[in-house]
Amino acid sequence: MQVLTRPWGAMHYRDDGPRDGPAVVFANSLGTDLRLWDAVLAHLPAGLRLIRYDKPGHGLSADGGAVTIASLAEDAAALIEATAGRPVVFVGLSIGGLIGQALATARPDLLRALVLSNTAARIGTPEGWAERIAAVEAGGTGSIADAVMQRWFAPAFRATPALALWRTMLARTPAAGYAAACAAIAAADLTGATRALRLPALVIAGAEDGATPPDLVRATADLIPGAEFHLIPGAGHLPCVENPKAYAAILTPFLKANA
Repeated sequence: MQVLTRPWGAMHYRDDGPRDGPAVVFANSLGTDLRLWDAVLAHLPAGLRLIRYDKPGHGLSADGGAVTIASLAEDAAALIEATAGRPVVFVGLSIGGLIGQALATARPDLLRALVLSNTAARIGTPEGWAERIAAVEAGGTGSIADAVMQRWFAPAFRATPALALWRTMLARTPAAGYAAACAAIAAADLTGATRALRLPALVIAGAEDGATPPDLVRATADLIPGAEFHLIPGAGHLPCVENPKAYAAILTPFLKANA
């Protein structure tokens, strides 16, 4: 296992592929770990350097305490500097997309291009996130798992045995780490900063996403001049899980053009 030491503790990451290959960094959604990307990686072009990591309080990373989107972007920047050492394509899903937007604003020197998946410049309301934090603090992440599965996945995927694995991944996410990330999302409104971005951008939405609906994702794409927008039919909040071939088919041309 690979570890990057951060001020808050050990950050777990994986660095696969040729060290001299074009680097792509993937940032996960709330309540998932770096396995989120397993299915899609097999469908990407050979020769890429594929870097994934676990946020504080997620996966095998340490509990980082209170976090902000800016501090999470600093973690991503440190990982890029420690591994790739040169500009990368950054792929962020949900809170990972917020991290990508903040990183592109604070450290444009580290990014060749940005992929924003199932995310927005502002996600939800402070009141809604406060309710979720309270529920998790009272009953753990398992107490909200069924409701989250409804938002994460389209009905067809929820009918498969694979749903149980993703429910378990969420339920095993430490309540403290999950709540800290929720608070970071609640405090984030990147609309102005994202409107000022000037880099190649690809934006992906799932047609049945109950967490970041397509219109919300498209509105964020509209903030970035020249951004591509793609909608994956029949997919929810995690299209890289539900339809990895379709996801890779959208991602691959963008990587070939920008990585």
